[in-house]
Amino acid sequence: MNTKKIAIAIDGPAGAGKSSISKVVANELGYLYIDTGAMYRGVTWAVLDSHVNVKNQKDVESLLPSLDLTLEPTANACKVFVKGQDVTDLIRQQQINENVSTIASYKGVREYLVERQQAMAAVGGVILDGRDIGSVVLPKAELKIYLTASADARAKRRWLEVQGTSNEQSLEDIKKNVESRDEMDKNRDESPLVCVEDAIVVDSSNMTFDETVEHILHLVQERI
Repeated sequence: MNTKKIAIAIDGPAGAGKSSISKVVANELGYLYIDTGAMYRGVTWAVLDSHVNVKNQKDVESLLPSLDLTLEPTANACKVFVKGQDVTDLIRQQQINENVSTIASYKGVREYLVERQQAMAAVGGVILDGRDIGSVVLPKAELKIYLTASADARAKRRWLEVQGTSNEQSLEDIKKNVESRDEMDKNRDESPLVCVEDAIVVDSSNMTFDETVEHILHLVQERI
């Protein structure tokens, strides 16, 4: 049996299902899943909780050394801690959704988190998902995937997720948020969202969740 463990980089726009799919793939393979998006959300939560102005890059970056942001892998995902406080559920609030792209655009924030992500990934047998994994965090990953879907498909999935929750929104508002984040992520100065040349594009617009997982597992098997 081949026991080679590779590094897998999954990039793509907001709402493409990167995190949920990566968790299942990692579980199937016995890999460590590193939720980089949750790390950016953790920083965003800390900024808002500290009443720091999100638009003030200098003040945001000056907060970073005190955060002690850590991830604790669990069976199905990662728990996120800031200064020892479990913020895993808190980072999914709408207020975080509205500000995380701004926080993620700051050079100091990206450097702070990329350094941590690379250290965690150095052991191999890892899956990282985000916007700049294949281009910046793991440029030498053995498998790079660009997971995408149409804005309509991504918005509908998000809408279904939030039905009956405290974060419930209209489908129209969610689509606007998805498209706004796409624009910010693609056009920011620091590590913009790109589909690197050696990535395999997986468009899940017309694929079920399980079909997408199976397709990615097949791509992994081809690499090991």
